[in-house]
Amino acid sequence: MPKTPSEADLDLIRKTVRELANRFGLEYWREHDKTGEYPWEFVNAFAAGGWLGAMIPEEYGGLGLGLTESAVMLHEVAASGAGTGGASAIHFYIFPPGPILRHGSEEMKRKYLPDVAAGKLLMAFGVTEPGAGVDTSRITTRATKVDGGWSITGQKVWITNAQNAQRILLLARTSPRDDARPLDGMTLFFTDLDREKVVIREIEKLGRSCIDSNELFIDELIATDDEVVGEVGRGFYYLLDGLNPERIVVAMEQVGLGRAALDLAVNYANTRVVFDRPIGKNQAVAHPLADSWVRLHAAEVVAMNAAALFDDEQPCGPEANAAKFLGSEAGFEACDRALQTHGGFSYSKEYHVERFWRESRLLKIAPISQEMVLNYVSTKVLGLPKSY
Repeated sequence: MPKTPSEADLDLIRKTVRELANRFGLEYWREHDKTGEYPWEFVNAFAAGGWLGAMIPEEYGGLGLGLTESAVMLHEVAASGAGTGGASAIHFYIFPPGPILRHGSEEMKRKYLPDVAAGKLLMAFGVTEPGAGVDTSRITTRATKVDGGWSITGQKVWITNAQNAQRILLLARTSPRDDARPLDGMTLFFTDLDREKVVIREIEKLGRSCIDSNELFIDELIATDDEVVGEVGRGFYYLLDGLNPERIVVAMEQVGLGRAALDLAVNYANTRVVFDRPIGKNQAVAHPLADSWVRLHAAEVVAMNAAALFDDEQPCGPEANAAKFLGSEAGFEACDRALQTHGGFSYSKEYHVERFWRESRLLKIAPISQEMVLNYVSTKVLGLPKSY
């Protein structure tokens, strides 16, 4: 278990990451949003600083830090103006390897984790399917036993990094769905993303354009027995280990993005003069921005508390879900208010705020929708009957 970081430790991380992220300004991200080009220069800079292996133990080439430090790091990335593009580019080196770290064989960990930490290995994470949505028990991608391994056939959707990834952490059914135990019978494979067996189609989308999202059509992809993560049939349960950390850092990313938008709005409100006065002098402009500052601050406190519980190996499901909900709400609202503050200029890409608004909207949907968070709280915390 990582040691509890001091405030001095966290301040050093904030300062170091902020300086590194600020080398890539708003124009860099606007251009990558326009072209859809993957931000390799940004990723390589963070790889050189060792940040891609933040939560990977030192024995496997990482920094051996906790979730608290990683959440602070990703907050600073988003707050730099990199938004969800920059945060996702780093985020996907930190959390997809989690099941390998916790449940993979020692050989698998020593073979692949150092390359992940160094930024030499980009991986995709293949869980979501078009016909299953949030009901993962109903995935139809199948893995059939063959000599020395498994033959995998099926379809995945919204798979990040597949355009460039060398390997994929892939969830497939290895036995039929049982209504009595619907989450049993799924297995995780960490295997080559063989383009001869997988057709990859990029999805054109609203925001976060520089980080690709894809449909995958898998036809008899072969995974060897030593590419099974943990036990056959237990794959879904291994994924659960990563759900709370992801929700916590997404909350911090959204808080960071909201603060980046708030900074733009405050600057504009101080300098934009209408009727011989800066528009920030009007309470109709000032109060929504002040309200967003309060809400962002509160969301950060909840997220950092959840991260501390996780690092202390305490249950944190309610706190992680609350953090995700509050961070997503506060972050998007801050971006929306920043858009409103800019008036007609908000629609100009020159002012950058429209990108923040588009990117912040994503995190009310993914990695879990606000409605599913409320379903969790209503059933798991309040004890109300399940509606689905």
